Amino acid sequence: MNIENGLLPKARSKAKQSFISAGVIISFTIIGILFHEGTKKTVAVSIDGKVQEVRTDAKNVQELLDDLNVDVKKNDYVYPSLDTELKENMKIVWKPAVQVVINIDGEKQKAWTTAETVGQLLDQYKIDLGKHDVINFTKQSSLANNLEIKINRAFEVQLIDGGKSRKVWSPSTTVADFLRQQGIALNENDRVEPGLNEKLTRNSKVSVIRVEKVTDVVEEPIHYAVITKKDSRIPYGEQRIIQGGKTGKKEKKYEVVYENGKIVSKKLISEKIVEKPQDKIVAVGAKKIIRTASRGNADAEEFFVTATAYTANCSGCSGRTATGINLMANPDIKLIAVDPRIIPLGTKVYVEGYGYAIAGDTGNKIKGYKIDLFFPSKQQAWRWGVRKVKIRIIK
Repeated sequence: MNIENGLLPKARSKAKQSFISAGVIISFTIIGILFHEGTKKTVAVSIDGKVQEVRTDAKNVQELLDDLNVDVKKNDYVYPSLDTELKENMKIVWKPAVQVVINIDGEKQKAWTTAETVGQLLDQYKIDLGKHDVINFTKQSSLANNLEIKINRAFEVQLIDGGKSRKVWSPSTTVADFLRQQGIALNENDRVEPGLNEKLTRNSKVSVIRVEKVTDVVEEPIHYAVITKKDSRIPYGEQRIIQGGKTGKKEKKYEVVYENGKIVSKKLISEKIVEKPQDKIVAVGAKKIIRTASRGNADAEEFFVTATAYTANCSGCSGRTATGINLMANPDIKLIAVDPRIIPLGTKVYVEGYGYAIAGDTGNKIKGYKIDLFFPSKQQAWRWGVRKVKIRIIK
């Protein structure tokens, strides 16, 4: 009993001391926890557009993002900066950058951006779009990693359509696409220069040649032939029409090609006779005329001829006769043009109403029993006109 009475007080004393020590430890732990919680700050964090409220004991933005397992890259957007000290109710934004490809007229460059739309990206890189430039996305289109944005710069092109020229704007494209953009339709025979598959470049000229093929039907005359037949019943030099001539008709078909309204070719494709011509048949006198001697002169012979008149300066006249006489220099000469088969050149004659003359000239229309009298003036020639006169050959 003495031993137990001596031990129990000692045991109780030790238990009491242990309890007190545990209480002190718990108190300090609670105080530490309360102190630690009291040092935490409440901040709002936006991670790639998602907002959350966080209580943290991180000292700065970098530590906070590390605690949140956010891997911050060089081109990412962080606000405020990573070394900014955290404060209560601070707002922190992190947005990861995406890599896109900017392709301007075939020249590509990679770009990092935290812009959300194509329009924001263009503003970021100060890329202006012209009124006629072409881009493959709208400015409101969202960006994504590895997205390729294509921009084709427009330039002036001279467009000539059917001969009418105008200036238009176009990006670099093929001629075929350019015409479609301009709403220009091509007909079957139309031609385009340069070719439809050619690429447009600055200061290009595109010509659309409007080609039209038509069939043109033309009616042409067929001239009749003149057939002459000698007739011994008709006096020599006279002519009589046995059958009148009649002009025929033939139809010709042509393929006519127009370019921009102008004829560039005309090709005969068929020909047919619609109405045959009728030949003109002329009987030419072959009957010899017996010339009778004049009663007063045995060496003279007379016969009747048709006499016209001409001057030295008539249309087609040279002023010099077939025998070399200069009519300009001899205006008063008495001279006649004859058919040498009837009256030989150089023959002296007497023409009723004209006087003595010499046969010194010929003429294309002086055939048979016809003569042409020379007069110095047109008035005298007109007064003479055409007459039937007697002519006497002087031997």
